[in-house]
Amino acid sequence: MRQSRRPLAWTRSVLATALTLLLVGCSGASSQPPTSPDASVASPTPAPSAPAASADLPALDARLVAIDDAINRWRSAADLASAHRAAEEARNLVVGPAGPGYGDADGDGTIEGVTDIGLLPGLAGEPGLATAAAGACVERDVLGGSWVDPAERWSIMETAIGAWSESNNTFPSLPSHPQRIVSWATLALAAPDLATALEYGGHAHLHIDVALRAATACAE
Repeated sequence: MRQSRRPLAWTRSVLATALTLLLVGCSGASSQPPTSPDASVASPTPAPSAPAASADLPALDARLVAIDDAINRWRSAADLASAHRAAEEARNLVVGPAGPGYGDADGDGTIEGVTDIGLLPGLAGEPGLATAAAGACVERDVLGGSWVDPAERWSIMETAIGAWSESNNTFPSLPSHPQRIVSWATLALAAPDLATALEYGGHAHLHIDVALRAATACAE
């Protein structure tokens, strides 16, 4: 009995059809890229912009608290030497080693308020703990505006100290409250009696209060 040739013909037909579909599929694959769930990852994306310089708020807060503590000891001192030491400490903590008048201002052989950085910028623009990045209130009340010319800012303070008298208080012209603290501390260090030094400590206390509020309670 002869075997039927239909199964062979049918097989050839199926193979021919499969080959045609394979060739068509390959041709289509070359005309467009394959898609994948991660295709978007391959697309270039712009690099994020560098973040603005941030302030070291804990260090700023700690320094203001330390200045407040020194002023409290200054305005409640039991003797002139103690008042002088505390006023020296408050001043050094504000100006830092790169600022004016840093060091042993009372001449007792010890530097009170030793630090490696001031609250405010140094004479040559050395950075201080207070920066505009800490907020609008810190910029307004602690820095007292721009420090683009720090030598000039310190010179203005020294001029105010030199022109001060009991009948001519020049310190309200200083927009930086810590600079006013330095000014009152400078007068206290030259005070000949305890009562005068304590009075100047009371004035300084008003200005550390403003600086503390600027750093901790201002919502701007």
